[in-house]
Amino acid sequence: MQERTSSNQSSGIMDWLTGTIGRLVTAIFVPLVTFLILWRVFIFLRDSAAPKGVIAVVAIIWGVGGVAALYTIANWLVEQMPDKWKISLRPFVFVGPALAILGWYLFIPTLRSLYLSFLDKDSQHFVWFQNYIYALTDGAMLESFRNNILWLVFGTGLSVGIGLLIAILADRSRFETVAKTIIFMPMAISLVGAGVIWKFIYAAKPVSQDQIGLLNALVVWFGGQPIGWLQIPLWNNFFLIAIMIWMQTGYAMVLQGSAIKQVPESMLEAARIDGANEVQIFFKIIIPSISGTIMMVSTTILIMTLKIFDIVYSMTGGLGGTEVIASQQYKQMFKYFDYGRGSAIAIVLLIATIPIMWYNLRQFGKQETFK
Repeated sequence: MQERTSSNQSSGIMDWLTGTIGRLVTAIFVPLVTFLILWRVFIFLRDSAAPKGVIAVVAIIWGVGGVAALYTIANWLVEQMPDKWKISLRPFVFVGPALAILGWYLFIPTLRSLYLSFLDKDSQHFVWFQNYIYALTDGAMLESFRNNILWLVFGTGLSVGIGLLIAILADRSRFETVAKTIIFMPMAISLVGAGVIWKFIYAAKPVSQDQIGLLNALVVWFGGQPIGWLQIPLWNNFFLIAIMIWMQTGYAMVLQGSAIKQVPESMLEAARIDGANEVQIFFKIIIPSISGTIMMVSTTILIMTLKIFDIVYSMTGGLGGTEVIASQQYKQMFKYFDYGRGSAIAIVLLIATIPIMWYNLRQFGKQETFK
């Protein structure tokens, strides 16, 4: 009797183990097959001689439908598993593809750049830390570090400060919606587009010609001489930084304005009754209450300014002492084809952004929403 019971238990365990392994293999195999089918159809459409419009429509329908089918099949297979496996695997049905894409397009290229940074120009021989020594000691690189610091201090500081000031003033205006819409509009423009717009604003022509640049048109109208704004050493960096401030002030204003509205009105009224003036309320109540939002906005803009490239490249190409780290990396990699130095500069830029990203994520983790 005991032998029969033991045999039944062993058989039950084997059946459960076999079924679980089978479901697990199926959960991996079927989505993999589905993905391979989608990939082969993509290759077929890419090499097809059909009209471009037809290929585009079929690709969109097949792509959207294929992704939906992939998620549906994977989710259905996970739902067939025991509760223990279901709970463990269900999140990966939806998060897994995103992690795979991040790994393929972010993590693996980062590792490859790290490897290339230890090689010579042609990626043939190891030079170890020579590329990093260049990145940290070369004159042009030191100039780009200086310029990036200017972007970080003045670009971020003024974007956040002006955005906060406008948020406070607009919050007390009848035209709040209109004012915020106008200030936020530059956010809809790409950085390159903004560079093109401001290149016309800063444009300089000889005094005998009509000025197409707004600033020089005003200078000449008041009797002055045209100024090459982007050719003035050091100051040209501030004229470029002004473009980013123009774009990012709206972002800072919207987020900080939303946080200001969350400050309890009763707290503000109590402070006024106690005799506090508006300046004291601003610095002692509003600022401490929205400090988390201010830091989040600041770190986000800091990361953007640290890797700024588009405005510099479209406006000056890095000439006139306006080089930044990202423009140096671009030139080394794609103009001089020095993959070692370009990769080393990219890694240096990545290392510089890591502490800011870590702080940002740490702040997010402290918020109730993310717990």
